[in-house]
Amino acid sequence: MPDTIIEFKNVTKKFMQQEEKTFKELLPSLFLGKTWAHEITALHDISFSIKKGEVVGIVGKNGSGKSTILKLIAGVTYPSKGKVSIHEKVAPLIELGAGFHHELTGLENIYLNAALLGMHKKEIELVLDNIIEFSELKEFINVPVKKYSSGMYMRLGFAVAIFVDAPILLIDEVLSVGDAAFQKKCMDYFKEVKKTGEKTIVFVSHSEEAVKKLCDRVILISKGEMIDDGIPEKIFKEYNEILNS
Repeated sequence: MPDTIIEFKNVTKKFMQQEEKTFKELLPSLFLGKTWAHEITALHDISFSIKKGEVVGIVGKNGSGKSTILKLIAGVTYPSKGKVSIHEKVAPLIELGAGFHHELTGLENIYLNAALLGMHKKEIELVLDNIIEFSELKEFINVPVKKYSSGMYMRLGFAVAIFVDAPILLIDEVLSVGDAAFQKKCMDYFKEVKKTGEKTIVFVSHSEEAVKKLCDRVILISKGEMIDDGIPEKIFKEYNEILNS
C-alpha cells in the first residue's frame, strides 16, 4: 500500500510553561514586567511518514515528546514550525471518555461521545450493539456513568473509540484498560485490524512486549528528537541503552 497517510516534515513544537505556580506568585512578575514563563521545545525538527495500513510504535522516556506527536496527528495542537499532513479521519484513543457527561447514562454517553468523534446518529445506531457488546457493560448501559468504576468508564470510552469510522487509530497506553482478560481482548482486536490493513495504527507504549506484538516498525524519540526508525528489535536495543544511561 504505497499511499502516505501521515507525514511530518521538519516539525518543531514549542510550548510556553508558566514558572509561577499560583496567581499570587504571578502578580509581582506581571507588575514588574518580568518574564512569567519560559519556552519549552517538545519536538525539534522531526520528520517521518506513515503509509496506509502500517502499524507504527512510538517509544521514549516520559517527557520525550511521544504524546505531543499524537496530539499533532489528532489536530489537538499545531506545529510551531514545519508541516503535519494527515490525509484521513483520525480516531484518538488518547483520553478515553474525555467527552462523557457524568449525569448521563452509558447509552446516552455513547451517542454523545461518538458525536464528538464525528459520527452521525444513523452511523452510531449501526454500531451501537457492537459498542455495548465489546464494552461488556450491557447490564449497566442505562446506569449514569457517575456510578461506574474507573475500569468500566474507560472500557466504554475504548469501545466507542474503536468503532468510530476512522482509518487512523491513535493509541496512547490504553491497553491498560480493565482487567487482564479485557486487555487481551483489546490486543486481539488490534491484531485483527492489523490483518485487514484497513486501518493505520500509531501506538505509544512503554511495554516492549505489547509494541513487539503489534508493531512492525518503531520510532524512537528522546528529548524531543527523533533518534531512529526501524524494526522493533533494533529500536528497543537503542531504547534500553538510553534507559540504562
